[in-house]
Amino acid sequence: MPRPSVAAAIALAALLPPCTAFYLPGTAPVDYSPGEKVPLRVNRLTPMVGPNDAKIKSLINYDYYNPQFHFCQPEGGPTKMPESLGSILFGDRIFDSPYDIKMLENVSCATQCLSVIPAEDAKFINDRIKEDYAINWLIDGLPAAEMKQDERTDEIFYDTGFNLGVDEGAFEELPAINNHYDIVMQYHVRDNNHYRVVGVLVWPRSIEATNETPDSQRCNRNAPPMLLNEGRTNSIYYTYTVAWEESDTPWATRWDHYLHIFDPKIHWFSLINSIVIVIFLCVMVSMILLRTVSKDIHRYNALDLTEDVQEDYGWKLIHGEVFRPPRWPIVLAVMVGNGAQLGAMVAVTLVFALLGFLSPSNRGSLATVMIICWTLFGGVAGYMSQRVYMTIGGDDWKKNVFFTATVMPGFVFAIVFFLNLFLIGTGSSGAVPFGTILAVVLLWFVISAPLTAVGAFFGMKHGAVSNPVRVSPIPRQIPPAPRYLRPWAAALLAGILPFGAAFVELYFVLSSLFGSRAYYAFGFLALTAGVVCVTTATVTILFTYFILCAEEYRWHWRSFLIGGGSAFWLITYGLFYWASRLSLDSFASVVLYLGYLFLIALFDFLITGTIGFLATYWAMRKLYGAIRID
Repeated sequence: MPRPSVAAAIALAALLPPCTAFYLPGTAPVDYSPGEKVPLRVNRLTPMVGPNDAKIKSLINYDYYNPQFHFCQPEGGPTKMPESLGSILFGDRIFDSPYDIKMLENVSCATQCLSVIPAEDAKFINDRIKEDYAINWLIDGLPAAEMKQDERTDEIFYDTGFNLGVDEGAFEELPAINNHYDIVMQYHVRDNNHYRVVGVLVWPRSIEATNETPDSQRCNRNAPPMLLNEGRTNSIYYTYTVAWEESDTPWATRWDHYLHIFDPKIHWFSLINSIVIVIFLCVMVSMILLRTVSKDIHRYNALDLTEDVQEDYGWKLIHGEVFRPPRWPIVLAVMVGNGAQLGAMVAVTLVFALLGFLSPSNRGSLATVMIICWTLFGGVAGYMSQRVYMTIGGDDWKKNVFFTATVMPGFVFAIVFFLNLFLIGTGSSGAVPFGTILAVVLLWFVISAPLTAVGAFFGMKHGAVSNPVRVSPIPRQIPPAPRYLRPWAAALLAGILPFGAAFVELYFVLSSLFGSRAYYAFGFLALTAGVVCVTTATVTILFTYFILCAEEYRWHWRSFLIGGGSAFWLITYGLFYWASRLSLDSFASVVLYLGYLFLIALFDFLITGTIGFLATYWAMRKLYGAIRID
């Protein structure tokens, strides 16, 4: 998710305790009177991490009212609830439900409906149970959850969602479907006649009931489990109970039980490991710049003052070539511009998250802010791309503006559209509706693209960045470079350090994205991102210095590749994560995972490549501006 504007993010993160959940409530509290109805909304069914931290078995989400599940529906059919852009893009599909829950009124045993499930749908449901699918409800903005205990810290937390069925032990061959729900509503007393919901717990059970079973016995916990026979039509009763419990938890802190950070010690270990890497790199670069480079500059300037003619050597030898325009300048400028846009987007999103404005009660707020920031920062892409393009010798500004505004967003949109076709083919609720796709396209063409042109206009007004030395009219010959300084070898070697600074946090991010777990450790993430930025900049400068000492002056593309080298290790780790943490049986899930992994690696490559290029260009200007050239 490694980003620019890190100084602000690091400063803010340093002021906030990274291991605690800090947020500002995103919705106004709702006061309920005794007997007032508390609406229960239903959301998508999602695959979750199985028992004992088992592998994730699918990446496909399903609509709650998918006809193959045969859940009970409200009279007149379900009504869709309004959702934000980010909520829709993340696959939320929220509807009303037939559950009748009223403030402070306990329900001993209520029957919702009798559902008739054909044999083919029984097989579909059993397959979803074996894939550890979870049901997701929302009550007063809070997700229904199961109470669990962290085995490492012994802390009690609420794990959002609850199992569709049971497939352990005696139910491995033929799973049992959970058709009864014990709902525990936790409330906080505001005054004598007003109460607020502060917690929702659900204990699902599998209870077999027939037409002959009395209504009061359909919730009998001692009844045998409900099994769906895949060879015939099944009849199943859905029942529930409601119990109200008073809680001391105030409304403002009701999310604390949900915002659980797994393995905080591992987060700290990762952060300390990253900081050690940064200190080591900074010391190395400082030694090179302060000792080696300073001695070189002093020696070169001293030689210029002598009357004897002496030949230059080392990195000064190529001073007339180092600012020679690279091949394909427009491609490099477009990539730097888009990398700067993405980096600014993520940096601002992290700041909002650190300040607590991305409240979990506002579903999809993270994705919404990212989309809005990406749209508004089209001007950043245009400005950076145009200035870099002019600096490295480009003169066709119209083509540069057009490519900056269209090529990379178009490429990403094409991949997302391709993945969306697989989601549509599987009937997933994660498939983005046509109206939402049209809205994103309009944001792209109506707002982002014009802002890119505006940014390019200001880039042209500021003009190209002046170089401290002139470029020789005749290119000099380049001697063979050592193997470890060749472009791809240097990128792979240099990428190890930024990736090593972030790979532990990357595990939690991937588990959040693909394991249907919310990620709240934004303090750790911001600090890790800052460490990755500093590591990327320093290691790129270091390798570029080695390249210049080898009399290789084609550093522009190499600095971008070296800076983005962590993306190759990210893909490698993603494949390892697939082998160790995922068990994807369907072709669609495999395609989705590889597609999302490629997009994450692409964004990482653009952002870190941009950081590497800009840091190296700054270092080149400082380095060659410090020597005396005849």
